[in-house]
Amino acid sequence: MKGLVFCEFLDMIEKEFGYETVDHIIEKSDLPSKGVYTSVGTYSHEEIFTLVTKLSAKTGISVSKLFYTYGVYVFEVFVKSYKKNSFLHINAFEFLNRVEDTIHVQVLKLYPEAELPKIEVRKQTSTSMELIYTSQRKMADFAEGLIQGCLNHFNEKAIISKEFLNQDQSEVLFIIQKSL
Repeated sequence: MKGLVFCEFLDMIEKEFGYETVDHIIEKSDLPSKGVYTSVGTYSHEEIFTLVTKLSAKTGISVSKLFYTYGVYVFEVFVKSYKKNSFLHINAFEFLNRVEDTIHVQVLKLYPEAELPKIEVRKQTSTSMELIYTSQRKMADFAEGLIQGCLNHFNEKAIISKEFLNQDQSEVLFIIQKSL
């Protein structure tokens, strides 16, 4: 997992809970990286789970809610990172339709070793979208937060529901229904 994800997570924690909390969760975690990340480095995704779990224990906020909140937060960071792409003048559904063949393609050009989730649009109308998220990292709450961050970015309202398509939660169906 790219270090940018870790750096921005620690930045979010510092903004929301203070530097002491960042220091606390890093100290309480036995991380191979020792909690030292560079945005271009690559780290085990297990480290983000460890950090989120420690933050959950410290704050009393569920792991699920923390991953979701982080997804919402980091969407804007990703938009700024890839601003040169021409997706800024479209709507949320068009953006989500382009993740796999535009955004992920650009990420892989920069980071060929990146292991990205697969995002497949299964069905779409003008008011609803079904997409399937597939990832061995099983970060569906984070993905849901990214979807919400996308909707927020385009100032669109929708209800997002999710259905796990297999027991290990590595494949998830998201149904996004725009509010009228």
